Amino acid sequence: MTRDIFNIPSLLMNSDDLETEKLQCEDEGKSLDSCSHLFKQLSRVNLEKPEYQAELWELLDQTAALPVRENYPYIEPSDIMGIRDQQEPGPELPQFFLKDSEMEDKIYGAWLGRCAGCLLGKPVEGWRRERMWGYLGDCRRVPLSSYFRARVSADIRKKYEISDEHAFIDNVKFMPEDDDLNFTVASLALMKKYGHNFTPRNVAEFWLHNIPIMRTCTAERVAYRNFCMNIPPPLSASFRNPYREWIGAQIRGDFYGYVFPGNPARAAEFAWRDACISHVKNGIYGAMWVAGMISAAFTTNDIISVIESGLCQVPFRSRLREAVFQVLDWYMEAVEYDQAVERLHRLWDEEIPYDWCHVISNAMVVTIGLLWGGMDFGRSICRAVQACFDTDCNGATVGSILGVILGAKKLPKKWIDPLNDTLESGVFGFNRVKISDLARDTLDVIDQSY
Repeated sequence: MTRDIFNIPSLLMNSDDLETEKLQCEDEGKSLDSCSHLFKQLSRVNLEKPEYQAELWELLDQTAALPVRENYPYIEPSDIMGIRDQQEPGPELPQFFLKDSEMEDKIYGAWLGRCAGCLLGKPVEGWRRERMWGYLGDCRRVPLSSYFRARVSADIRKKYEISDEHAFIDNVKFMPEDDDLNFTVASLALMKKYGHNFTPRNVAEFWLHNIPIMRTCTAERVAYRNFCMNIPPPLSASFRNPYREWIGAQIRGDFYGYVFPGNPARAAEFAWRDACISHVKNGIYGAMWVAGMISAAFTTNDIISVIESGLCQVPFRSRLREAVFQVLDWYMEAVEYDQAVERLHRLWDEEIPYDWCHVISNAMVVTIGLLWGGMDFGRSICRAVQACFDTDCNGATVGSILGVILGAKKLPKKWIDPLNDTLESGVFGFNRVKISDLARDTLDVIDQSY
């Protein structure tokens, strides 16, 4: 049976995963001296061959047991009580009262904004700067200000490998399936089923019943595999999981901000329940930060207060908090957008999968989009996507936050009309649904909790 599992290519680990684990351990403050020979040994073989998978898994077991060095400057727990002990107070948010119609507008705006931002970044997911910026330059579309198009000259199509199979705006009539929306839909369905008492194990159970494993990626796929091996949360997040601080949980945090408007702490706690089944440390913090920001966005349109309200939900001596404050410092220095993006790319190498998909690099992109977007919906999602890295994830998160702040009625038609109020998902029972129906269902969950 084990050999059969190893022979499924999509479940095998490879040399990129080996390098990811090495970089992850170093960032976590672990010394690899005791197992450096194993990293070197495995780097010389073809890890995609099934016979080497067991050796790689043994290495992952060893790295999981390594202690954090004594002089490590960060304190990064993964349990909710440990996280709360390391939080600092955030900005005081204004008390607010929203009429039913205003709440409906903001929730619908959140869903629409998330879809539009995701759709903007989806066709260029995986594109590095040379390719995206070259395409924009050759199309005379710098800076980015509208959806990406496949209907360009034959020379540009060939040069940039444009395919009509991808979700360019010319090729879609609604929001096509994407994991960024799958998990937002899943969170809605989860809370409709389990209510406010859902546990991390309920999240795992829901995935098994409603999300096929091939619709998951990286940390989520590892966690799913672990569920099937009877490894429950929270161990499912750390067991043989080199992606444990990647962006996956951050893209799952939005819905908990939707259902706890004006209560960032509660939103972040619910995001933790979801995130801890597949991620640890900063991987969890990304989800809590996003949920906290969205919750705060119901009460204020001050972007810095929104960002700081999210940050006070995560440990004050964490790498994610430090990185987001670094971007805030750039903004306070009046650094131009292009310079901020250049600084980001000097810190994180998009050619390395770990850097490209890590939660911290992408949290910095989200922060850039929010700050340099100037409260303009289109400019904000474009500046998140044009920075590269995980384009659809970052566009979706920024779109979600601006969608709450502005509300559906104030979202520009050029971004919203192509969605045709329709979303396709891979979640059982939600294959093709009206976005407005998802918003109404969300309001029902809020009515039970708010």
